[in-house]
Amino acid sequence: MGGEFDWSVIWKYREALWDGMLTSLKLFAIALAGGIFFGTLLALARLSSWKALSVPAAGFVNLIRAIPFIMAIFWFYFLTPMIVSKFTGQQGEAVGPFTSAVVAFIMVESAYYSEIVRAGIQSIPRGQPAAASALGMTYWQSMGHIVLPQAFRNMLPVMLTQAVILFQDTSLVYVVALKDFLGAASKAGQLTGRIVELYLFVAVVFFILCFAASWGVKRLQARLAVAR
Repeated sequence: MGGEFDWSVIWKYREALWDGMLTSLKLFAIALAGGIFFGTLLALARLSSWKALSVPAAGFVNLIRAIPFIMAIFWFYFLTPMIVSKFTGQQGEAVGPFTSAVVAFIMVESAYYSEIVRAGIQSIPRGQPAAASALGMTYWQSMGHIVLPQAFRNMLPVMLTQAVILFQDTSLVYVVALKDFLGAASKAGQLTGRIVELYLFVAVVFFILCFAASWGVKRLQARLAVAR
């Protein structure tokens, strides 16, 4: 690599970089939706009085939160094909890098979002669910109409902050050869020998997006505080 920066490489590989960004955003959107959905179910299971629900849910959350994120990605990418092959006899790669990354991200994010949702539910005064029960509402009706709407309002800033962290973590799929934004930049850098320029470009893009999102979360948090 020469001693001077050559930023034209970014424009030259703009289509590959854009495709990589679309892959990162697609993974982010699926993981965010799946994480919130299954995280809410996990939170309700952990708060359940039934030990058959609360104990396995707590064990799953504690296990996932105790292992590195990148380890979960490796598990699904390398172990899932082995398990599928054992039961089906299919040889080779059973799932692709994108599918394994989606499953791993949803699994990990559901564990983190479950703790956020659980804290949000517990922030609601217990008198409100009791009043709903006295009015004849079922448990699920009180959760859907009274508790969860208030809980999501309370935990919205924290959920959005976790979403920013999730977007940053999408770069980890580079380790399973998925051509996300970072993977596309790395591939272009290897072909051209301009890895520094491309990595700097990726860093700047991530900084701008995450800084803007973090600023938006702070503004939203300030507005919610005034509304209360």
